Amino acid sequence: MIERLLDEARRRARGADAIWRRVESTSVSFDWGRLKAAGATEEAGIGLRVVKDGRVGTAGTTAVVAAGELVDRALASADLGATVELALPAAAPLPDVPTHSDRAAGASLDDLIAIGRALLERLTRDGCQVSVAIGRDVSETRVANTAGAHAAYRTTAVSVSAEIWRFAGDDVLMIGDGWDGCDLPPEDRLDALVRSITDRLERALRIVEPPEGALPVVFTPPGLAAILLPVTQALSGKAVLQGISPLVGRVGEEVFDPRFSVTDDPLRSGRAASRPIDDECVPSAPLPLVTRGSVRSFIYDLETAARANTQSTGHGQRGIFSKPVPGYTNIIIGEEARGKGEAVGELGGGLLGDMQDGLVVDELIGVGQGNVISGAFSHPVALAYRVERGEITGRVKDAAVAGNAYELLKKIGGFGNDDRWYGARHAPSLLLEGVSVARR
Repeated sequence: MIERLLDEARRRARGADAIWRRVESTSVSFDWGRLKAAGATEEAGIGLRVVKDGRVGTAGTTAVVAAGELVDRALASADLGATVELALPAAAPLPDVPTHSDRAAGASLDDLIAIGRALLERLTRDGCQVSVAIGRDVSETRVANTAGAHAAYRTTAVSVSAEIWRFAGDDVLMIGDGWDGCDLPPEDRLDALVRSITDRLERALRIVEPPEGALPVVFTPPGLAAILLPVTQALSGKAVLQGISPLVGRVGEEVFDPRFSVTDDPLRSGRAASRPIDDECVPSAPLPLVTRGSVRSFIYDLETAARANTQSTGHGQRGIFSKPVPGYTNIIIGEEARGKGEAVGELGGGLLGDMQDGLVVDELIGVGQGNVISGAFSHPVALAYRVERGEITGRVKDAAVAGNAYELLKKIGGFGNDDRWYGARHAPSLLLEGVSVARR
Protein backbone atom coordinates (compact mmCIF):
# COMPACT_ATOMS: atom_id res chain seq x y z
CA MET A 1 0.00 0.00 0.00
CA ILE A 2 2.70 2.52 0.93
CA GLU A 3 4.52 2.00 -2.39
CA ARG A 4 1.34 2.42 -4.45
CA LEU A 5 0.45 5.50 -2.45
CA LEU A 6 3.81 7.17 -3.07
CA ASP A 7 3.73 6.24 -6.78
CA GLU A 8 0.36 8.01 -7.06
CA ALA A 9 1.59 11.01 -5.06
CA ARG A 10 4.77 11.27 -7.15
CA ARG A 11 2.69 11.80 -10.28
CA ARG A 12 0.59 14.57 -8.76
CA ALA A 13 2.81 16.39 -6.24
CA ARG A 14 6.38 17.68 -5.97
CA GLY A 15 7.13 15.25 -3.15
CA ALA A 16 5.50 13.07 -0.52
CA ASP A 17 6.24 10.83 2.45
CA ALA A 18 4.12 8.25 4.21
CA ILE A 19 3.98 6.15 7.35
CA TRP A 20 2.20 2.85 7.89
CA ARG A 21 1.84 1.50 11.41
CA ARG A 22 0.11 -1.54 12.88
CA VAL A 23 -0.22 -1.95 16.65
CA GLU A 24 -1.54 -4.95 18.55
CA SER A 25 -2.25 -4.00 22.18
CA THR A 26 -2.87 -6.45 25.02
CA SER A 27 -3.85 -5.22 28.47
CA VAL A 28 -4.54 -6.81 31.85
CA SER A 29 -5.78 -4.94 34.91
CA PHE A 30 -6.50 -5.91 38.51
CA ASP A 31 -8.54 -3.54 40.69
CA TRP A 32 -8.93 -4.01 44.42
CA GLY A 33 -7.31 -7.41 44.21
CA ARG A 34 -9.49 -8.87 41.45
CA LEU A 35 -8.97 -9.34 37.73
CA LYS A 36 -11.01 -6.54 36.18
CA ALA A 37 -10.19 -6.67 32.47
CA ALA A 38 -8.07 -8.62 30.01
CA GLY A 39 -8.14 -8.37 26.25
CA ALA A 40 -6.47 -7.36 23.02
CA THR A 41 -7.07 -4.82 20.26
CA GLU A 42 -5.44 -4.23 16.89
CA GLU A 43 -5.27 -1.10 14.77
CA ALA A 44 -3.46 -0.25 11.55
CA GLY A 45 -3.39 2.90 9.47
CA ILE A 46 -1.47 4.89 6.92
CA GLY A 47 -0.65 8.59 6.90
CA LEU A 48 0.40 10.65 3.88
CA ARG A 49 2.03 14.06 3.56
CA VAL A 50 2.36 15.81 0.20
CA VAL A 51 4.17 18.94 -0.96
CA LYS A 52 2.40 20.80 -3.75
CA ASP A 53 3.33 24.28 -5.00
CA GLY A 54 5.30 24.89 -1.80
CA ARG A 55 2.37 23.98 0.45
CA VAL A 56 2.08 20.97 2.71
CA GLY A 57 -1.01 18.81 3.19
CA THR A 58 -1.74 15.64 5.15
CA ALA A 59 -4.30 12.86 5.17
CA GLY A 60 -4.66 9.54 6.94
CA THR A 61 -6.91 6.53 7.22
CA THR A 62 -7.37 3.34 9.18
CA ALA A 63 -9.74 1.98 6.51
CA VAL A 64 -9.01 0.33 3.18
CA VAL A 65 -9.16 3.08 0.55
CA ALA A 66 -7.75 3.54 -2.93
CA ALA A 67 -4.38 5.27 -3.16
CA GLY A 68 -5.86 7.96 -5.38
CA GLU A 69 -8.52 8.81 -2.81
CA LEU A 70 -5.99 9.38 -0.02
CA VAL A 71 -3.81 11.49 -2.33
CA ASP A 72 -6.90 13.54 -3.23
CA ARG A 73 -7.48 14.28 0.45
CA ALA A 74 -3.85 15.24 1.07
CA LEU A 75 -3.79 17.54 -1.98
CA ALA A 76 -7.01 19.21 -0.84
CA SER A 77 -5.37 19.76 2.55
CA ALA A 78 -2.31 21.26 0.83
CA ASP A 79 -4.48 23.89 -0.85
CA LEU A 80 -5.13 25.26 2.64
CA GLY A 81 -1.77 24.30 4.12
CA ALA A 82 1.18 26.38 5.22
CA THR A 83 3.98 27.32 2.83
CA VAL A 84 7.33 25.75 3.67
CA GLU A 85 10.43 24.68 1.74
CA LEU A 86 10.37 21.03 2.79
CA ALA A 87 13.34 18.93 1.62
CA LEU A 88 12.69 15.19 1.95
CA PRO A 89 15.75 13.13 2.95
CA ALA A 90 17.34 10.66 0.57
CA ALA A 91 18.12 7.04 1.43
CA ALA A 92 20.89 6.65 4.02
CA PRO A 93 22.41 3.85 6.13
CA LEU A 94 20.47 3.14 9.32
CA PRO A 95 21.84 2.28 12.77
CA ASP A 96 21.15 -1.11 14.31
CA VAL A 97 19.08 -0.84 17.50
CA PRO A 98 17.21 -3.73 19.18
CA THR A 99 13.55 -2.72 19.55
CA HIS A 100 11.80 -6.10 19.37
CA SER A 101 11.65 -9.08 21.73
CA ASP A 102 10.32 -12.39 20.45
CA ARG A 103 9.63 -13.43 24.03
CA ALA A 104 7.49 -10.38 24.72
CA ALA A 105 5.71 -10.65 21.37
CA GLY A 106 4.95 -14.32 21.98
CA ALA A 107 3.74 -13.98 25.55
CA SER A 108 0.17 -15.17 25.96
CA LEU A 109 -2.62 -13.41 27.80
CA ASP A 110 -2.22 -16.01 30.56
CA ASP A 111 1.49 -15.11 30.85
CA LEU A 112 0.62 -11.46 31.43
CA ILE A 113 -2.12 -12.36 33.92
CA ALA A 114 0.40 -14.49 35.83
CA ILE A 115 2.76 -11.50 36.17
CA GLY A 116 -0.11 -9.42 37.50
CA ARG A 117 -1.26 -12.06 39.99
CA ALA A 118 2.28 -12.52 41.33
CA LEU A 119 2.63 -8.78 41.94
CA LEU A 120 -0.81 -8.66 43.52
CA GLU A 121 0.07 -11.39 46.00
CA ARG A 122 3.37 -9.75 46.98
CA LEU A 123 1.83 -6.30 47.48
CA THR A 124 -1.29 -7.32 49.43
CA ARG A 125 -1.40 -5.66 52.87
CA ASP A 126 -4.04 -5.54 55.58
CA GLY A 127 -6.11 -2.38 55.31
CA CYS A 128 -4.87 -1.63 51.77
CA GLN A 129 -6.24 -2.04 48.26
CA VAL A 130 -3.94 -3.03 45.41
CA SER A 131 -4.22 -2.26 41.68
CA VAL A 132 -1.95 -3.75 39.01
CA ALA A 133 -1.85 -3.13 35.26
CA ILE A 134 0.14 -4.95 32.57
CA GLY A 135 0.31 -3.72 28.98
CA ARG A 136 2.03 -5.15 25.92
CA ASP A 137 2.19 -3.54 22.46
CA VAL A 138 3.57 -5.26 19.37
CA SER A 139 3.97 -2.82 16.51
CA GLU A 140 5.32 -2.68 12.99
CA THR A 141 6.27 0.59 11.33
CA ARG A 142 7.13 1.41 7.73
CA VAL A 143 8.21 4.81 6.47
CA ALA A 144 9.10 5.91 2.95
CA ASN A 145 9.26 8.99 0.74
CA THR A 146 9.50 9.93 -2.93
CA ALA A 147 13.21 10.79 -2.52
CA GLY A 148 14.01 7.09 -2.18
CA ALA A 149 14.29 6.73 1.59
CA HIS A 150 12.48 3.78 3.18
CA ALA A 151 12.70 1.60 6.27
CA ALA A 152 10.72 -0.89 8.33
CA TYR A 153 11.15 -1.99 11.93
CA ARG A 154 9.27 -3.84 14.66
CA THR A 155 8.85 -2.81 18.30
CA THR A 156 7.62 -4.47 21.45
CA ALA A 157 6.70 -2.41 24.49
CA VAL A 158 5.84 -3.89 27.88
CA SER A 159 4.66 -1.82 30.85
CA VAL A 160 3.98 -2.93 34.41
CA SER A 161 2.49 -0.62 37.03
CA ALA A 162 1.19 -1.18 40.55
CA GLU A 163 -0.47 0.97 43.20
CA ILE A 164 -1.32 0.52 46.86
CA TRP A 165 -4.22 2.55 48.25
CA ARG A 166 -4.68 3.02 51.99
CA PHE A 167 -7.72 4.71 53.52
CA ALA A 168 -7.52 5.83 57.15
CA GLY A 169 -10.25 8.29 58.12
CA ASP A 170 -9.81 11.36 55.94
CA ASP A 171 -6.27 10.33 54.95
CA VAL A 172 -6.08 8.78 51.48
CA LEU A 173 -2.63 7.49 50.62
CA MET A 174 -1.67 6.17 47.17
CA ILE A 175 1.81 4.89 46.38
CA GLY A 176 2.69 3.42 43.01
CA ASP A 177 5.58 2.67 40.71
CA GLY A 178 6.19 1.03 37.38
CA TRP A 179 8.58 -0.61 34.96
CA ASP A 180 8.71 -0.63 31.18
CA GLY A 181 10.91 -1.95 28.40
CA CYS A 182 10.93 -3.96 25.19
CA ASP A 183 11.01 -7.37 26.89
CA LEU A 184 9.07 -9.01 29.69
CA PRO A 185 10.28 -7.73 33.08
CA PRO A 186 13.11 -9.75 34.67
CA GLU A 187 12.43 -11.07 38.15
CA ASP A 188 14.92 -8.71 39.78
CA ARG A 189 13.08 -5.72 38.27
CA LEU A 190 9.80 -6.92 39.72
CA ASP A 191 11.57 -7.42 43.06
CA ALA A 192 12.79 -3.82 42.88
CA LEU A 193 9.28 -2.60 42.03
CA VAL A 194 7.82 -4.33 45.07
CA ARG A 195 10.59 -3.02 47.34
CA SER A 196 10.10 0.51 46.04
CA ILE A 197 6.38 0.53 46.81
CA THR A 198 6.53 -1.25 50.17
CA ASP A 199 9.49 0.81 51.44
CA ARG A 200 7.79 4.10 50.61
CA LEU A 201 4.53 2.83 52.11
CA GLU A 202 6.22 2.03 55.42
CA ARG A 203 7.87 5.45 55.53
CA ALA A 204 4.56 7.15 54.71
CA LEU A 205 2.49 5.65 57.52
CA ARG A 206 3.70 8.26 60.00
CA ILE A 207 2.45 11.78 59.25
CA VAL A 208 4.59 14.72 60.40
CA GLU A 209 4.31 18.49 60.14
CA PRO A 210 5.84 19.96 56.98
CA PRO A 211 8.77 22.37 57.27
CA GLU A 212 8.61 25.94 55.98
CA GLY A 213 11.01 28.27 54.22
CA ALA A 214 13.71 28.11 51.55
CA LEU A 215 14.98 24.58 52.08
CA PRO A 216 16.96 21.79 50.44
CA VAL A 217 14.66 19.42 48.56
CA VAL A 218 15.51 16.08 46.96
CA PHE A 219 13.40 15.39 43.87
CA THR A 220 13.30 11.64 43.17
CA PRO A 221 13.32 10.33 39.56
CA PRO A 222 9.48 10.19 39.52
CA GLY A 223 9.26 13.57 41.25
CA LEU A 224 11.48 15.42 38.77
CA ALA A 225 8.75 16.24 36.24
CA ALA A 226 8.16 19.81 37.45
CA ILE A 227 11.91 20.52 37.23
CA LEU A 228 12.64 18.89 33.88
CA LEU A 229 9.46 19.69 31.94
CA PRO A 230 10.33 23.39 31.41
CA VAL A 231 13.79 22.42 30.16
CA THR A 232 12.60 19.82 27.67
CA GLN A 233 9.92 22.17 26.36
CA ALA A 234 12.48 24.93 25.92
CA LEU A 235 14.81 22.58 24.01
CA SER A 236 12.15 21.91 21.36
CA GLY A 237 12.64 23.59 18.00
CA LYS A 238 8.93 24.39 18.00
CA ALA A 239 9.36 26.60 21.09
CA VAL A 240 12.36 28.23 19.43
CA LEU A 241 10.30 29.10 16.35
CA GLN A 242 7.49 30.46 18.49
CA GLY A 243 9.99 32.67 20.30
CA ILE A 244 8.91 31.42 23.73
CA SER A 245 11.95 29.35 24.69
CA PRO A 246 14.16 31.02 27.33
CA LEU A 247 17.09 29.20 25.72
CA VAL A 248 16.82 30.93 22.31
CA GLY A 249 20.17 32.38 21.29
CA ARG A 250 22.02 30.67 24.14
CA VAL A 251 23.69 27.77 22.29
CA GLY A 252 27.22 27.44 23.66
CA GLU A 253 26.35 29.35 26.83
CA GLU A 254 26.63 27.74 30.27
CA VAL A 255 23.05 28.03 31.53
CA PHE A 256 22.97 25.20 34.07
CA ASP A 257 25.20 23.62 36.68
CA PRO A 258 28.35 22.31 34.90
CA ARG A 259 27.48 18.78 36.08
CA PHE A 260 24.08 18.89 34.38
CA SER A 261 23.68 17.23 30.98
CA VAL A 262 20.69 16.25 28.84
CA THR A 263 20.83 13.81 25.90
CA ASP A 264 18.07 12.39 23.75
CA ASP A 265 19.07 8.88 22.68
CA PRO A 266 16.80 6.98 20.26
CA LEU A 267 19.38 4.17 20.04
CA ARG A 268 19.17 3.07 23.67
CA SER A 269 18.95 -0.72 23.65
CA GLY A 270 15.84 -2.33 25.10
CA ARG A 271 13.74 0.83 25.37
CA ALA A 272 10.27 1.05 23.87
CA ALA A 273 10.84 4.58 22.51
CA SER A 274 13.99 3.61 20.60
CA ARG A 275 13.97 3.38 16.81
CA PRO A 276 16.46 3.35 13.91
CA ILE A 277 14.67 6.09 11.96
CA ASP A 278 12.17 8.82 12.74
CA ASP A 279 8.71 9.16 11.20
CA GLU A 280 10.08 11.35 8.38
CA CYS A 281 12.80 8.96 7.14
CA VAL A 282 15.65 10.73 8.98
CA PRO A 283 18.13 8.21 10.52
CA SER A 284 18.28 8.24 14.31
CA ALA A 285 21.32 9.26 16.36
CA PRO A 286 21.98 10.35 19.97
CA LEU A 287 21.66 14.13 20.33
CA PRO A 288 23.41 16.04 23.15
CA LEU A 289 21.09 18.91 24.12
CA VAL A 290 22.91 20.18 27.20
CA THR A 291 26.52 19.19 27.87
CA ARG A 292 28.16 20.03 31.19
CA GLY A 293 25.73 22.88 31.72
CA SER A 294 26.02 24.42 28.23
CA VAL A 295 23.19 24.41 25.69
CA ARG A 296 24.25 22.41 22.63
CA SER A 297 21.20 21.87 20.42
CA PHE A 298 17.42 21.77 20.01
CA ILE A 299 15.26 18.97 18.60
CA TYR A 300 13.80 19.54 15.12
CA ASP A 301 11.59 17.74 12.64
CA LEU A 302 11.77 18.56 8.91
CA GLU A 303 9.30 21.45 8.98
CA THR A 304 10.59 23.24 12.07
CA ALA A 305 14.14 22.77 10.80
CA ALA A 306 13.23 24.28 7.43
CA ARG A 307 11.61 27.27 9.10
CA ALA A 308 14.62 27.70 11.41
CA ASN A 309 17.05 27.37 8.49
CA THR A 310 18.75 24.34 9.99
CA GLN A 311 18.72 20.54 9.64
CA SER A 312 16.31 18.02 11.13
CA THR A 313 17.76 16.21 14.14
CA GLY A 314 15.69 13.11 13.39
CA HIS A 315 12.96 13.88 15.92
CA GLY A 316 9.90 13.91 13.66
CA GLN A 317 6.97 12.10 15.26
CA ARG A 318 3.55 11.73 13.70
CA GLY A 319 0.25 10.01 14.12
CA ILE A 320 -1.75 8.52 11.29
CA PHE A 321 -3.99 11.58 10.97
CA SER A 322 -1.58 14.35 12.03
CA LYS A 323 1.42 16.08 10.58
CA PRO A 324 4.85 15.48 12.14
CA VAL A 325 6.00 17.49 15.16
CA PRO A 326 9.30 17.45 17.10
CA GLY A 327 9.19 14.77 19.78
CA TYR A 328 11.63 13.19 22.22
CA THR A 329 12.58 9.52 22.46
CA ASN A 330 14.72 8.56 25.49
CA ILE A 331 15.82 11.50 27.64
CA ILE A 332 18.98 10.88 29.65
CA ILE A 333 19.80 13.25 32.52
CA GLY A 334 23.37 13.31 33.79
CA GLU A 335 26.83 12.59 32.45
CA GLU A 336 27.34 10.40 29.40
CA ALA A 337 28.40 7.43 31.55
CA ARG A 338 25.04 7.40 33.27
CA GLY A 339 21.86 5.91 31.85
CA LYS A 340 22.65 2.21 32.20
CA GLY A 341 21.02 1.31 35.52
CA GLU A 342 17.43 0.18 35.85
CA ALA A 343 17.08 -0.78 39.52
CA VAL A 344 15.06 1.29 41.96
CA GLY A 345 17.51 2.58 44.56
CA GLU A 346 17.25 3.87 48.11
CA LEU A 347 14.68 6.63 48.59
CA GLY A 348 16.57 9.90 48.30
CA GLY A 349 19.50 8.39 46.43
CA GLY A 350 21.94 8.76 49.32
CA LEU A 351 21.57 12.56 49.39
CA LEU A 352 20.00 12.93 52.83
CA GLY A 353 23.00 12.57 55.12
CA ASP A 354 23.85 16.29 55.47
CA MET A 355 20.28 17.58 55.32
CA GLN A 356 19.23 19.10 58.64
CA ASP A 357 15.69 19.96 57.55
CA GLY A 358 14.08 19.52 54.16
CA LEU A 359 11.95 17.33 51.93
CA VAL A 360 12.06 14.36 49.61
CA VAL A 361 9.50 14.98 46.86
CA ASP A 362 8.21 11.87 45.10
CA GLU A 363 5.07 13.20 43.41
CA LEU A 364 3.48 16.61 42.85
CA ILE A 365 -0.06 17.65 41.93
CA GLY A 366 -0.80 19.67 38.78
CA VAL A 367 2.51 19.31 36.93
CA GLY A 368 2.19 20.68 33.40
CA GLN A 369 -0.39 23.32 34.23
CA GLY A 370 0.27 27.03 33.89
CA ASN A 371 3.17 28.75 32.14
CA VAL A 372 5.51 25.76 32.28
CA ILE A 373 8.15 26.98 29.85
CA SER A 374 9.06 29.99 32.03
CA GLY A 375 10.48 27.55 34.57
CA ALA A 376 8.31 28.80 37.43
CA PHE A 377 6.39 26.15 39.35
CA SER A 378 4.20 25.99 42.42
CA HIS A 379 2.58 22.66 43.25
CA PRO A 380 0.99 20.92 46.22
CA VAL A 381 2.75 17.70 47.14
CA ALA A 382 0.98 14.41 46.51
CA LEU A 383 3.71 12.34 48.15
CA ALA A 384 6.62 13.87 50.05
CA TYR A 385 8.68 13.04 53.13
CA ARG A 386 10.27 15.26 55.74
CA VAL A 387 13.98 14.90 56.39
CA GLU A 388 15.39 15.89 59.78
CA ARG A 389 19.06 15.48 60.69
CA GLY A 390 19.69 13.25 57.71
CA GLU A 391 16.78 10.86 58.28
CA ILE A 392 13.26 10.56 56.88
CA THR A 393 10.92 11.12 59.80
CA GLY A 394 7.56 10.73 58.04
CA ARG A 395 5.18 11.83 55.32
CA VAL A 396 4.02 15.43 55.04
CA LYS A 397 0.54 16.55 54.02
CA ASP A 398 -0.88 19.97 53.15
CA ALA A 399 2.41 21.32 51.84
CA ALA A 400 3.50 22.91 48.58
CA VAL A 401 6.84 23.55 46.86
CA ALA A 402 7.68 26.44 44.53
CA GLY A 403 10.64 27.84 42.65
CA ASN A 404 12.09 28.36 39.19
CA ALA A 405 13.64 25.35 37.48
CA TYR A 406 16.24 27.39 35.60
CA GLU A 407 17.48 29.09 38.75
CA LEU A 408 17.52 25.88 40.81
CA LEU A 409 19.42 23.96 38.12
CA LYS A 410 22.22 26.54 38.08
CA LYS A 411 23.65 25.07 41.29
CA ILE A 412 22.70 21.48 41.99
CA GLY A 413 23.39 20.30 45.52
CA GLY A 414 23.99 16.70 44.49
CA PHE A 415 23.16 13.81 42.19
CA GLY A 416 21.72 10.65 43.73
CA ASN A 417 23.05 7.14 43.29
CA ASP A 418 19.58 5.91 42.30
CA ASP A 419 19.59 6.73 38.58
CA ARG A 420 16.82 4.75 36.89
CA TRP A 421 14.33 4.71 34.04
CA TYR A 422 10.98 6.28 34.75
CA GLY A 423 8.96 6.00 31.57
CA ALA A 424 11.14 7.29 28.73
CA ARG A 425 13.34 9.38 31.07
CA HIS A 426 16.49 8.21 32.82
CA ALA A 427 17.63 10.30 35.77
CA PRO A 428 18.94 10.18 39.33
CA SER A 429 17.46 12.06 42.27
CA LEU A 430 18.55 15.71 42.36
CA LEU A 431 19.22 17.75 45.49
CA LEU A 432 18.20 21.36 44.87
CA GLU A 433 18.88 24.12 47.35
CA GLY A 434 16.58 27.00 48.26
CA VAL A 435 13.26 25.50 47.15
CA SER A 436 10.34 27.36 48.71
CA VAL A 437 8.32 25.07 50.99
CA ALA A 438 5.04 26.30 52.46
CA ARG A 439 2.23 24.83 54.54
CA ARG A 440 -1.25 24.87 53.04
